[in-house]
Amino acid sequence: MENDYINLIEPTPVLDSKKCQFIAYLLKFLLQFTPVITALITWYIYDYFIAGATLLIMFIVIGIIRAKMRNSVIPPSQREYHYNDEAIAKWFAAKELCFKALNES
Repeated sequence: MENDYINLIEPTPVLDSKKCQFIAYLLKFLLQFTPVITALITWYIYDYFIAGATLLIMFIVIGIIRAKMRNSVIPPSQREYHYNDEAIAKWFAAKELCFKALNES
């Protein structure tokens, strides 16, 4: 009975300043649309076969970047939960970009 308890989950941080919200929105946009944008640019410059390969490679690269961002800022007890790009961007902006800048001032 002593081990039957639920760990408290830290909520996704709320970003107060407009600058931090814009940074989080920009990170979310880049995590979601970078593979498609690079594939379209590659298709315009080269060929659609190379664009398809670029799309697949960029999905892998962005997946690795997303996992690194998620594991660097989300508390270890909450890493088994699923987070979307918006939540990952908010966590990253709050923990790495905005609060560090506020603490250094």
